[in-house]
Amino acid sequence: MTRLKGLMGREQMNPTEGLMLRTSSVHTSFMRFPIDVVFLDNQLKVLRIVPALRPWRAAGCRRARWTLELPANTCASQGLRAGESLSAEPAEALR
Repeated sequence: MTRLKGLMGREQMNPTEGLMLRTSSVHTSFMRFPIDVVFLDNQLKVLRIVPALRPWRAAGCRRARWTLELPANTCASQGLRAGESLSAEPAEALR
């Protein structure tokens, strides 16, 4: 149920939070704010970034295994680009 609900119904995201889901596509139906969407492979390598995806849109990446949803403009402000690798703590949580 958490994955289905995701960020729907919320007014905004806290600038320090994100939502990571095991999926290769997302939609922003019923959302009230744009988000940055980062598509990752199993090794958490950034495959694609969709900046500021507005409400009522969808995005996907065929090779992605994980999707990271962040507040809009986070990727640009942090300089995150396709090809970079991320890490997660604890790493076991991603298995």
